[in-house]
Amino acid sequence: MRYVNLVKSLANWWLHFAVKFGLTKADPVVFQTRGGVEVEVPRRLMHEFKEVFLEDAYLAGMEAPLPARPIIVDVGANAGFFSLFAASLFPGATVYACEPVPANFQQLTRNRERNGQRDIFCLPMAVCSHDGEVFLNFVLEDNFTTAATIVGNGEGDKGLTVPCVTLATLFKTHGIDRCDLLKLDCEGAEFDILYGCAPEFFSRIERIAMEVHEGPRERHDMQALSAFLELRGFVVRHRGHVLWAWRSTLS
Repeated sequence: MRYVNLVKSLANWWLHFAVKFGLTKADPVVFQTRGGVEVEVPRRLMHEFKEVFLEDAYLAGMEAPLPARPIIVDVGANAGFFSLFAASLFPGATVYACEPVPANFQQLTRNRERNGQRDIFCLPMAVCSHDGEVFLNFVLEDNFTTAATIVGNGEGDKGLTVPCVTLATLFKTHGIDRCDLLKLDCEGAEFDILYGCAPEFFSRIERIAMEVHEGPRERHDMQALSAFLELRGFVVRHRGHVLWAWRSTLS
């Protein structure tokens, strides 16, 4: 199925095998999707690229199809691979991509600039349970990172302080009245982000796709998060560490 997705998604799918078998030394590698989107992939991030484009990690279990012109909020956008994947599938999409790590954000911006005709808005900030600033733990020496986290805030010896907003503030600032898809991959912050939202706020979110990072704190597990979303009117499915949720009215 991975290679079916590869050929279905990418016009220059053969470049994947050129990288895999050492037939090109290009770094970064530039893929072209069949939806007319360019994706610049540093070799350091090939694994993350394949998770999105070959494994369809965030949408594979979403049983409620998205509309043709979805409003998408991408929290933990990293280098922008999911934002670009969504923009390729839905040329009329509007994507708000949040990424607080400077090196990741720089690559996200480069990918947005390659696709200036798409409505992708790059926001250099974390999303969490409060507005203001938050300490982000990660290894500063890494060119890119997929492990930056605000969980255990202040306990690490490396990282930096970044601006942060709540989902409610993000929606208000950018005039998002309805979110067709909220994608979360934020290394454990997803619990505080969602648990911190007022119950009525969830009526503005149609679908959620997230990677769940369970932790030792109370209710920081898949079962508790699923029950929380079901109480707010979502149908919930999960496989492995990925959870999908959609409004029951969409079923």
